[in-house]
Amino acid sequence: MSADSFERVLETLESGGPEAGFEYLAQKFRDEKNYPLLFEARLMKARHELGLPLLDRQATSGLPPDVLRIYDERLREAARETGSLFLADGDIVRAWPYFHAIGDRAPVAEAIERLEPEKGTAQIIEIAYQQAVNPRKGFEMVLANFGICRAIQMFSQYPGREGRDHCIRLLVRSLYADLVQGLKWTIEQREGRAPDSQSVSDLLAGRDWLFEGDSYYVDCSHLISVLRFSLETDDPETLRLAIEMADYGTRLSPTFQYPGDPPFEDVYRDHAIYLRALLGEQIEEAIGHFRSKIEKGDAQSRSAAAQALVALLAHLGRHQQAIELSREHLAGVSRYELSCPSILELCEMAGDYGQLMTFARERGDLLSFLAAAVKAPVAAGRRSGRN
Repeated sequence: MSADSFERVLETLESGGPEAGFEYLAQKFRDEKNYPLLFEARLMKARHELGLPLLDRQATSGLPPDVLRIYDERLREAARETGSLFLADGDIVRAWPYFHAIGDRAPVAEAIERLEPEKGTAQIIEIAYQQAVNPRKGFEMVLANFGICRAIQMFSQYPGREGRDHCIRLLVRSLYADLVQGLKWTIEQREGRAPDSQSVSDLLAGRDWLFEGDSYYVDCSHLISVLRFSLETDDPETLRLAIEMADYGTRLSPTFQYPGDPPFEDVYRDHAIYLRALLGEQIEEAIGHFRSKIEKGDAQSRSAAAQALVALLAHLGRHQQAIELSREHLAGVSRYELSCPSILELCEMAGDYGQLMTFARERGDLLSFLAAAVKAPVAAGRRSGRN
């Protein structure tokens, strides 16, 4: 800092007093893009106006509530100004601590949203994904910069529900594109020309030789993980791509037919059956297939099969069947351990509040009983109004 700057501070104080001095330094730091010092200058001005020690930022403890409220407002204003200046300069990483301090994620989330996925540095991904500022965009950045292996690893810790389905779609489409690329390259080596098709089913048709010699075209652990994630989506296009990849998996040599977790022990075939049912195809076959698994294996395997079938029935809108299955096979499973809707949730989904009241009473669940009792007259009124 030049000697002239210190002299200028003194001159400003003499001519305009403390207020002018604080404004002079604030403008200087802003012009120099020294935003952290601008933040400090704003806080020092607030401490001066409130009669607090100028250099002790901890001197706010024990202040009267009205004084503390004013200081907190000034701090929030200074943090928002400083963070906004960093964002205006494109520095998301340095902007984030200021917005984080005041609990305002929106400006940083919006700034991250505007970035191309390829521009996502490790620090920005940390803010977007691990700190859940914009997890969907953060996941896009992971996929674009670190590849599908890292994306699959991180997806298992996806924070919250918002944006999750979008990320599943990205994973399915990314792995599908990798599979298409691998198949087309191999076909070109054999046939002298790569087909124009971008469909896995079309590329496999009439080419059993693609699976000779334990050949495979995407990492099988990646394929199994993505198929497992795809069970959560209801997007028809994504389900169709996942089905094609599952069908591809059924044609792999026994070397790559890894055993899956119940009820998807035959990992590729079981996923293909379930995914088709989610898409509205071969529904009765799928229900029969997974119902048969409920009678096999140990208690944990039977419970997993029942939960998968309940989830499928709920997705298909067959709530009464799901309720009966849940009552028969999942009565002893805590709602917090279920991977499917609980019997109480199924009753609500079905709009059967009378049955919900019955089950809630059986379980000693007063809150659910109250919710059902509140809803029951409303539902009854709607039904009578239609008569």
